[in-house]
Amino acid sequence: MAPRQLSSIKALILDMDGVLWRGDQPIGDLPATFAVMERRGLKVAMATNNSTQDADQYIEKLARFGVKVSRWQIINSSEATAIYLKQRFPEGGTVYAVGEGGLLNSLSEYGFYPGEENVLAVVAGMDRQLTYTKLSQAAMLIRAGAPFIGTNADRTFPTPRGLVPGAGAVLAALETATDVQPFIIGKPAPEMYRVALERLKTTPQQTLVIGDRLETDIVGAQRLGCPTGLVLSGVTSEPQARAWQPAPDFIADDLANMLRQF
Repeated sequence: MAPRQLSSIKALILDMDGVLWRGDQPIGDLPATFAVMERRGLKVAMATNNSTQDADQYIEKLARFGVKVSRWQIINSSEATAIYLKQRFPEGGTVYAVGEGGLLNSLSEYGFYPGEENVLAVVAGMDRQLTYTKLSQAAMLIRAGAPFIGTNADRTFPTPRGLVPGAGAVLAALETATDVQPFIIGKPAPEMYRVALERLKTTPQQTLVIGDRLETDIVGAQRLGCPTGLVLSGVTSEPQARAWQPAPDFIADDLANMLRQF
C-alpha cells in the first residue's frame, strides 16, 4: 500500500486462530500488541471462521491472555450463521446442527433450537465429537430437502500439534453423501466482514484485515475491497504467501511485526 493509503486506516479486523493464538497458546505478547493498537487509535474487531466457541468464550479466552474486549468486537461463523438464519427465518425454529457448543449457543441466542423433525435447515461446522449417527441424520435431512448451511469451509484447523481436520472436512463428508453443496457463511464469504464493518462503523477502504489463511481471510477481504495483511504464525508459509495473487498488502511473521510495518 502507498503511504497516503495507510493514513486512511481507521480500524482492524483480526482473525484469531493463527493470529492471536494457536490452541491455548498466545502468539507473542498480546497485551502489549493490543496496547499498540489502542495508542494508535485503531478500532478493532475480531472475525473468525471457528464455530466451536461463542463470543463469551472468546472474551474469556482473551481475558486469560491479559486482553479485555467488548462483546461487539467479536464475530465468528456461528453467530454469522445465526444472523443469516434469523434474516431468512425471522420467527426462529428447529434446525439440525452438526457442531459444538459454540454453534448451539449462538443458534439459541437467535431463536433456533436443535431437533430432527420439520427442520428449517441443517447447519454443519467443526465437530470434534462427530459420529456416524450425526452424519447419517444430517444427510437424510438434506436429501429430504432441508437447506444445507456450512458455518465455514476451512479444511484444516491449526493446533500446537499441527493441522487437524476442520469444518470443511465435515462439509465434504456430507456433500459426498448427499450430492448437495452447502451454502457457506464463513470467510471468504462476506457475511462476517460485513457485520464487523457495521459494528466498527468504517468503510472497507478504512479497514485493514489481518489473517493467516490466504484462501479465506485474504480472499474475503480483497473481494470487499479491504487492504490485507497476512501473518505467517498460522497455516501459511512464506513461499505460499509470496506466490499468492493478488498478493496481500503486507506480510509479516506475526501480528506484532505486522503493526511495525505501518
